[in-house]
Amino acid sequence: MGWFGPRPAESAVTLSTGGSAPVRFDARWVLKVAGSKRASAVGVVSEWKVAPMSTRDYGKLFHLDGRHAVVVGAGSGIGRESALALAAQGARVTCADRDLAAAEETARIGNDDRHVSTDQGDEVSSPDHRARLAAYELDVLDAAQVERAAGDLGDVDVLVFTAATNVRKRILDYTGEEFDRVVALNLRASFDLIRAFGNGMAQRGRGSIIGFSSIRATTVEPGQSVYAATKAGLVQLLRTAAAELGPNGVRVNAIAPGVVETPLTAQIKANPDWYAAYAAKSALNRWATPDELAGAVVYLASDAATFVTGSVLAVDGGWTAIDGRYDPPN
Repeated sequence: MGWFGPRPAESAVTLSTGGSAPVRFDARWVLKVAGSKRASAVGVVSEWKVAPMSTRDYGKLFHLDGRHAVVVGAGSGIGRESALALAAQGARVTCADRDLAAAEETARIGNDDRHVSTDQGDEVSSPDHRARLAAYELDVLDAAQVERAAGDLGDVDVLVFTAATNVRKRILDYTGEEFDRVVALNLRASFDLIRAFGNGMAQRGRGSIIGFSSIRATTVEPGQSVYAATKAGLVQLLRTAAAELGPNGVRVNAIAPGVVETPLTAQIKANPDWYAAYAAKSALNRWATPDELAGAVVYLASDAATFVTGSVLAVDGGWTAIDGRYDPPN
């Protein structure tokens, strides 16, 4: 006996099993009755295969209760917002950053009593408050520190890394030292993080790794050569990790932001013409704020993305859809 499907039919049908009580099953699949050349939804069968009805609780699709997330670069910007968003969904979050004081501030913000407004306008403490965030000092340029952190922090279910740097110079003006500095943080440190934390995830048979690439992996502009190269390289590194770690139940994905107001883009924001030109190049005609990237992080970390791996999620306000380009001042 086999089955065909799916078909648009009633949600369930009844089968006679040849003596036993009738059985109802999910009729998204049409059963082929043994000994018959025609597909039928009703008949006497000795065995059958049935597509199970979904038991997923969609109300908890994005919940992260019981999971441990490590966010590297949690001291500011996208990393801080990602840590706060993951904790808000129930995760226990380690806020890792080279700047321990900044990581502690992120943890303090997230662990402060949350308040909600009542219909009468009063503010009361949220009943679901728990201290979920802890700070951890980590310099990802030190491979030994990264390896040690993977051991110190115990089982990690979600790894998010956002740390990056950029030297905005045209190729002929770049120095070898500047090249090495950008590659070391944007690419080599990512490699070390994936290896250190991915190893434990693979052994446990579960995990989600989320790295931050950029629109510059695909759309470049003068003065972004090395940064763009590292972000394109990171995409391929993450996609390869997805292929290698997938059989062990580990998902690996990239997020590619557009222009976001972070410390890394402070130089651009300080130039009104440059700022306005970048805003005009997105379909939404504005920059993003760091909190607008947090939803993508929660999605990729959660059960909403259980079949998503090796992907690049663009959160760029439509920049790459219209392929905006700006030739900045030299």
